[in-house]
Amino acid sequence: MFEVTPISTNKLPADLTDLEIAQALAERSAIAHQDWHRLKGDRQAQAKQQLTSALVFLLNDQPQEALAHLNQATGWLDGSLKSPPCPDAQRLNKKG
Repeated sequence: MFEVTPISTNKLPADLTDLEIAQALAERSAIAHQDWHRLKGDRQAQAKQQLTSALVFLLNDQPQEALAHLNQATGWLDGSLKSPPCPDAQRLNKKG
């Protein structure tokens, strides 16, 4: 993924760079492991996670990665993507 730079709590929004704002949005939009089952089929949550990631990659001058995440966001929004299998179940199946 990408490296998230912690934002100082004493910075005002006007003092933040575009990248810092995008990273904060991406961090806030990321689906946590414990929320995966609840949000796996939530198209808006999935698209938001992909779209904010795309913005971070774009601001880091990584247009190909940005485009890949943008395409994922589009897929969630237009219904062409379905929720992936559970990561824990996949890991357990590989061991057995």
